[in-house]
Amino acid sequence: MAMEKGQENNVQTFDLKTALCFFILISLLSIAGEMIGTHSFPVGPGKIVFIPMVFTMLLSLIFTPDVLGRAVPAFKKFCGEKEVKYAENSMMLVLLLLGVKMGTAAGPNLPKLLAAGPALVLQEFGNMGTMIIGLPIALLLGMRREAVGATVSICREPTLGLISEIYGINSAEGLGVMGTYMVGNLFGSIFFGLLGSLSVMSGLDPRALAMACGMGSGSMMTAATQSLTATVPAMAEEISAFAATSNIMTNVTGLYMDLFVALPCANFLYKLLVRKSSR
Repeated sequence: MAMEKGQENNVQTFDLKTALCFFILISLLSIAGEMIGTHSFPVGPGKIVFIPMVFTMLLSLIFTPDVLGRAVPAFKKFCGEKEVKYAENSMMLVLLLLGVKMGTAAGPNLPKLLAAGPALVLQEFGNMGTMIIGLPIALLLGMRREAVGATVSICREPTLGLISEIYGINSAEGLGVMGTYMVGNLFGSIFFGLLGSLSVMSGLDPRALAMACGMGSGSMMTAATQSLTATVPAMAEEISAFAATSNIMTNVTGLYMDLFVALPCANFLYKLLVRKSSR
């Protein structure tokens, strides 16, 4: 029932003008982000890295009918509510292409995944911490079903696609997962970049830290890996290999972990906490 609802939400009549305006805008914003490039600056013992995607996300927030459209009403003729709706419903197509990319990346690296041992699989249970810790806090802050989507995992692309397919991107759960996804895009790379250099002070093996670098999106992994290799340059190649393998494993197995373990647990915990709070 929920899946049918999600699929109905994604049905939209094709409009050539809307599609052209949408693709022209995102192409220009993507080019602008790439032209700005990657910038980093030191913060104490760590380093904060701003990658092109962060700048593109910030520009995308500005070039909307609710922000720039209010200051310049004529902009709404080029990018209005139709284009915003089109962007929401285009998300599933982009995620399908991403799924193909992840699958083709996982195949050639299968021997590396098997050689890495059970550690890469067991680390998926770390995603459960976002739900166990985050869900009660989200409910205390006033969120309802949005809390399930927002805390089911660290909400990268596979989780975004899963929640969108089951509940619909316009549902409460879809709003939650999209919120965490966007916050992760804007601040995740900054946080991971700083954490990558500071984590060495924990005394853990750099290879274990490298596997942790791969738990986020590609941008988060890159930021954390670059910071970690800058701190431990002698193990640069090994760190990059473990981080990349971890990222592939997370993208491949993380989807099934979310579907069969994390999401049912999140729904169970949500019902349990809501029932207790209503007494």
